Amino acid sequence: MAGSGRSFSLAARFSALVGLLVAVSVAVTLLLTHGFEDSPILVGCLSLLISLPLALWLVRSEFKPMLSLFRALTGTVSSYRDGDFSFGLRWPKNDELSDLVAAHNELGDVLREQRLGLVQRELLLDTMVQNTPVAMLLVAESGPIVYANLAARQLLNQGRKLEGHNLASILSQAAAPLRDALDRGGDGLFSVGSEDEEEIYHLARRSFRLNGRAHELFLLRQITVELRRQEVQTWKKVIRVISHELNNSLAPVASLAHSGGELVRRGQFEKLPGIFATIEERARHLEGFIRGYAHFAKLPMPRSEAIDWPGFVARLHSQIPFAVDGDLPEARAHFDIAQMEQALLNLLKNAHESGSSADDVSLRVRQHAGLLRIEVMDRGSGMSDAVLSNALVPFYSTKRSGTGLGLALAREIAEAHGGRISLGNREGGGLSVAMVLPC
Repeated sequence: MAGSGRSFSLAARFSALVGLLVAVSVAVTLLLTHGFEDSPILVGCLSLLISLPLALWLVRSEFKPMLSLFRALTGTVSSYRDGDFSFGLRWPKNDELSDLVAAHNELGDVLREQRLGLVQRELLLDTMVQNTPVAMLLVAESGPIVYANLAARQLLNQGRKLEGHNLASILSQAAAPLRDALDRGGDGLFSVGSEDEEEIYHLARRSFRLNGRAHELFLLRQITVELRRQEVQTWKKVIRVISHELNNSLAPVASLAHSGGELVRRGQFEKLPGIFATIEERARHLEGFIRGYAHFAKLPMPRSEAIDWPGFVARLHSQIPFAVDGDLPEARAHFDIAQMEQALLNLLKNAHESGSSADDVSLRVRQHAGLLRIEVMDRGSGMSDAVLSNALVPFYSTKRSGTGLGLALAREIAEAHGGRISLGNREGGGLSVAMVLPC
């Protein structure tokens, strides 16, 4: 198939050339033999002397265009290696070399199209990165800034170029909250500016290796507007919950007070102790409700202490019954004892209220790969997908008298310790709530 349609292939041309050279050699030998019949050696030497230059000339004239083509092919390969795909080759003859040149030109066209597509994608990506409102900063392990988009330049260097500068020198001129957020490590929120003009940012950082060197990517996103909007929604929800709870407590208190006044006016005092007891119960319930909200809003920073697991678990067990699943870690843990005790008591209390029997409520503690996993499990009714997605939201509760603060407070305590909390239904029924903390 490769040789179909060719006027004269390389094999045919080389065969014709060889045949021509043989014919010329024979003819010259025959002619010289008639003149020098008695000297065959002289005839051979003269024949070689005449035929060899002719053969060299014919071979040179035949191979010269091919050698030029091979040099051109070498040059194009070097150009392809350097990223230049702007030219092609031409071979006038219809032979195997024309197929090679055609394939080479097709390769150049494909590489040219791929390079053009890559350039366009790089241009599109760079345009998107440069115009995103998220400040992006790529820093090498030794400190120099490798890449920064327009938002990062505006935030850190008044719009001037950042590449090549050392991150520490740039941060020395930045706002103190930004420096503190970067020094702390990990993701987090920080605020810049005065109270009236405060701007809130979210910092995310990711580490990876690029060309064999460690790099760190910093993403700084201004979320002031989103947080303000979310804050308004949260306040509306808080007001609705508190208003609902106040009405549920104050309405019966007002009704009972009116009834008590009527009984006093009529001189019927025997029912007053029951009325006063009900009023006291509603007032204490309202007091506990408000105290819970106040405690959630004023959670202090955790004060880590070394704890002994058997003693800590025994103190929990003295307040609420549960079983210990497996062995406790031998190594001590470090966290705020009061806060962690409060979080676990809330989780254990929820487990008992889930419909699970007391014998099926258990606590499991595992320590692995620098992480501490504290898991509270039950065999209750579990949670639907909708409840699971909202269970950690403050003020969300499916219980008639619930405040929606137990799981939210446990989440707040876990995150204050640099950890997280997760919920999931167990196989065979029940719920598992896990707090994962750094050791």
